Amino acid sequence: MKLITYESNGQLRTGALGTNDTSTMIDVTSAGTALQIATDAVARAKADALLASGAASEAVPASVLTPFAPHAIICIGLNYMDHCRETNSPVPTRPVIFGKFANSIVGPNDTVSWYGDASSEVDYEAELGVVIGKPCYRVSESDALSYIGGYTCVNDISARDIQLSDSGKQWILGKTFDGFCPIGPALVTADEIADPQALEIKCILNGQEVQHSNTREMIFNVAVLISHLSKFMTLNPGDLIATGTPFGVGMSRTPKLWLKDGDVVTVEIEKVGALTNTTRVL
Repeated sequence: MKLITYESNGQLRTGALGTNDTSTMIDVTSAGTALQIATDAVARAKADALLASGAASEAVPASVLTPFAPHAIICIGLNYMDHCRETNSPVPTRPVIFGKFANSIVGPNDTVSWYGDASSEVDYEAELGVVIGKPCYRVSESDALSYIGGYTCVNDISARDIQLSDSGKQWILGKTFDGFCPIGPALVTADEIADPQALEIKCILNGQEVQHSNTREMIFNVAVLISHLSKFMTLNPGDLIATGTPFGVGMSRTPKLWLKDGDVVTVEIEKVGALTNTTRVL
């Protein structure tokens, strides 16, 4: 089930996109929010019943909002071999972990803006987002995928001049400007994706493909990431894991390809959807 959040008459509502036609949806608000439907069996059963009842379909609203508000945003760095090579980074022997904060979250079609005096080297990063569906602590790799509630697209936008100049080698400040974590457009429930390691992933900048890989190229796959994180912390429903970006980021190109005012950036992931945002430099 592909779930979106939209606004109607001043209220937030939940829609389930058509199975074969994602331009239409059925209102499933009475079943719960997108996150509730993806992570709670009772809410999911209500949503399934609404779909089975043959409720009238509607056109997807022009304004689709972030489908859920992550409780925590846990990001993985250097998780594709070709990305390690292009950045001349050692291949990690265990996952590289950092975080983003709630201020960085925006939804599909939102404008991502920043002040030019804060950063002049802003980069894109297409990533698969994994949404935890039930409390998860010290789980095995073999069981880890059963704790997933759904998937979404993430753009881990990064101010490289801030990220890489920090004297303590910390990434968070350069990664968590306001609006630097677009997510969406839908929350795709886990049953829609049998294997998260078999998905084409792309970033398209102003109509030109700048990243193209497959999630099978991850150094640490989704099951490994969940199991590893859960050794140290409890992962809760609604936590978002951004699983890393592949080859093709702007900082590794010659010449550098920094985001500029008026750019249109799309993260596209097979079976998950396409997340598009525009940029504005203030």
